[in-house]
Amino acid sequence: MIKRPTAVAATSLPVRFDAVDALRGLAMVWMTAFHFSFDLNQFGYIKQDFYHDPLWTWQRTLIVSLFLFCAGLGQAIAVARGQSWPRFWRRWAQVLGCALLVTLASWWMYPQSFIYFGVLHGMALMLIIARLTAHWGGRLWWLGGVVIAIQLIAVYSMNTWATDELATIFNSKQLNWLGLVTQKPITEDYVPLLPWLGVMWWGVAAGHWLTRQGVALSWRLPAAFKPLALLGRWSLSYYMLHQPVMIGALMALAWLAK
Repeated sequence: MIKRPTAVAATSLPVRFDAVDALRGLAMVWMTAFHFSFDLNQFGYIKQDFYHDPLWTWQRTLIVSLFLFCAGLGQAIAVARGQSWPRFWRRWAQVLGCALLVTLASWWMYPQSFIYFGVLHGMALMLIIARLTAHWGGRLWWLGGVVIAIQLIAVYSMNTWATDELATIFNSKQLNWLGLVTQKPITEDYVPLLPWLGVMWWGVAAGHWLTRQGVALSWRLPAAFKPLALLGRWSLSYYMLHQPVMIGALMALAWLAK
């Protein structure tokens, strides 16, 4: 009996997987709807508590989870296709550059709560870790779970037993990017290393498993989902442009309504 190969040669994998791009595109559409609602709230068209209402806080958690899971998927596929380190660093530099732009723009708009370690900042750090550990494969399933559990246990322990001095150290801007905080920092976006590295590791583990299935990622998308795949291919550019466009449109609407 001929055994089916358990791994796929890098050259046999297509350049893009529409299903993965569409999943990333879905995350972008959901994020856009969330941000547009947030902008409507900022301009006074609606009244919602985006910082405490579970309707919004859970949406944010799920959107970020989907976004980072897709990033992990993409990293596993890139490694399976034999992506070189120079190419990785070029893409990584784009993510880091965009993260710095987000910091500058948010400092201009929200000087008291600007973004200094949001989703792109966290992704820049996590992508390096994901790249270095992608060869761990299926072990990343349980390692991701351990990372998430560590964060939950550490935060509970800090809240229960830690001294005020120790809590102050981990709550500081120098260390709160780790995620071991007893109080969420005042910032418009906060995506620390823990627990979110666990989510990206799950994406890498899923991508590792799927690429080993040969054709598992090559699903044919219905025509209705093709726009999502196209959006997913340009996710970073779209991420950087969607908020300025929506805020600009709402500012124009407010000016015309005067």
